[in-house]
Amino acid sequence: MKKENRKMMRKLILICFVMLMFAGCAAEKENEVPVQPEAETGIRIETVETGSFSMDYFRFGNGKKTFVILPGLSVQSVMGFADSVAEAYRVLCDDYTVYLFDRRKKLPESYSVHEMATDTAEAFRALGLKDISLFGASQGGMIAMEIAMNEPELIENLVLGSTSACVKEQQYQTIEKWIDLAKAGEKEELYLAFGEAIYPKEVYEQSKQLLIDAAETTSDEDLERFIILAEGIRGFDVSGDLEKIVCPVLVLGSMDDQVLGADASIEIGEHFKDRDDFVIYMYDGYGHAVYDLAPDYKERILGFLRSVK
Repeated sequence: MKKENRKMMRKLILICFVMLMFAGCAAEKENEVPVQPEAETGIRIETVETGSFSMDYFRFGNGKKTFVILPGLSVQSVMGFADSVAEAYRVLCDDYTVYLFDRRKKLPESYSVHEMATDTAEAFRALGLKDISLFGASQGGMIAMEIAMNEPELIENLVLGSTSACVKEQQYQTIEKWIDLAKAGEKEELYLAFGEAIYPKEVYEQSKQLLIDAAETTSDEDLERFIILAEGIRGFDVSGDLEKIVCPVLVLGSMDDQVLGADASIEIGEHFKDRDDFVIYMYDGYGHAVYDLAPDYKERILGFLRSVK
């Protein structure tokens, strides 16, 4: 890891961890302990109501085009960090109005990625969103693939970060360990296991106390919600249907991804390699959370979107 990036990564680590597998976070204060939603008040949290569920989201930016972020699996809701997300994605704000969607408010006892995608697409329609440039990281990328396959009329471009089209049992073992810790109420151990898996060793070692502090802000309700969402990943496999994705695709992965592995991104790329509107880029040295740590990540997304318009 380059020396000039270490301070930036230290600054990102705490808030990014709370939004595990969520792309593009930035803590305003290096030692700030995460708090529950409503911690930031500059950007208003809104709720879209459908006939069967409600879902929180926020938006920022002034562009005429629409960019949607689908965050990954998280211990706590990302809604309390809207201002930090907007700051991290400011490079997109001239071209796009940016939306970030949470999962539905009241979760059923079991909730598959397919069901998450169906609900999210319904939320898009309820808000009248179309011609969407859709970005999903990790579990969010799984949801994004489902939407692009099943609702192609909604999606103009697709960006996939640190995700997989087929979660094999070996990959799920890491997630299952997190589920077991959450079920046991072992909040500190859960956060430490997360940090060790998603961050480079150097970043993890520097951040242990921050992760322990963050664990203290997690409620039992947060853990229950996390368990349902994490269990929804088991058996996820859309690898046989990727040809249904007809829009331009950018895949961003990491060679040292310890959660899903580099092969997960590369295997997605194999399905699109003969297409002129497909790009894959593999980072190295940033781990699974490359979407938070690589300093050029958002610029790379914007460059791709401008190249395919």
